[in-house]
Amino acid sequence: MTLSSTLARRTLTQALRQTPKLLATPVFSQKSNMTTAIFKHIDTSAIPQGTRPWVKVDADASSFKLAEHKRSVNNLRGRESEFSTDNSGFAVYKEPSKEKTFRDEAAVRSGYYQEVGDLLKKRIPGIKKVVIFDHTIRRRTPDAARAPVQQVHVDQTPAAAEARVRRHLPADEAEELLKGRFQIINVWRPIENPATDFPLAVIDWRTTKPDDFVPVDLLYPKRDFATDNDDRGKEVRADESKWHSAEGYEVRGETMSVAPSEAHKFYYQKDMTPDEVLLLKCYDSWGEGQPQGRDGIAVRTPHTAFVDPQTPEGTPGRQSIEVRCLVFYD
Repeated sequence: MTLSSTLARRTLTQALRQTPKLLATPVFSQKSNMTTAIFKHIDTSAIPQGTRPWVKVDADASSFKLAEHKRSVNNLRGRESEFSTDNSGFAVYKEPSKEKTFRDEAAVRSGYYQEVGDLLKKRIPGIKKVVIFDHTIRRRTPDAARAPVQQVHVDQTPAAAEARVRRHLPADEAEELLKGRFQIINVWRPIENPATDFPLAVIDWRTTKPDDFVPVDLLYPKRDFATDNDDRGKEVRADESKWHSAEGYEVRGETMSVAPSEAHKFYYQKDMTPDEVLLLKCYDSWGEGQPQGRDGIAVRTPHTAFVDPQTPEGTPGRQSIEVRCLVFYD
């Protein structure tokens, strides 16, 4: 099947599925199980007609305006069993790691990558193969190469997810694996201290609809990708004076920004510890509305860092690692 025909089928399928999902979404008590915060969403009304919006991989910068919206955020703690990568698009588990500081690149790529592959197979039935293609370490410090991103988004579009499979596996194997179920799952973990500062929020997929998602070009600093196709270990802090310029960058991927909706239900794992992981699904070929889709299966998980007004003064800055995995099933 060609990419154009796949996209055409996807567009038709999405057009037929504009009604809200009828699956039950867990309801929290109104006690201390939530906070209220400001979330930043793409302002679709401000995108000039005929232009293509973009974001940068190395900076919290974009070509479009962001609109701020106040939302309630429910605490997942104590309710983790109600959420899964299938029903909501995310899941939280206690999975301590042998790695603690994540400052040794070689140790991350060897020992920690193995831990991630093992925990995915342990927690999600039916996985036959995991291919880890990238990771990002974020630290909220002035000299960090990557910092938390305050914009509601999804890391890959369906087309970008397919392109990742073809990029990271041999051609024959990739085409065979694309015939079955495949996913991109980020395994997200705090580093050294709880993620109380700038925690990560997710939106339950069941509260979204297809036209909430806006495709956006992902810009990378220019380099010779023909001879250097591995993005890992090349993070450098972007020049802040040039954050909002595309000069020196090129399109190397496609993400999704998320338009605001009163229907969205936000969640977070309050004071998430380094012994916990959040599985964050970026794409599922079996997701509802996809060409191979199954009803009720989450396609993706919108997510963002946010400022929790309940964060105590003097709380250590957030540090986290996200490991991006291609996941294939029997």
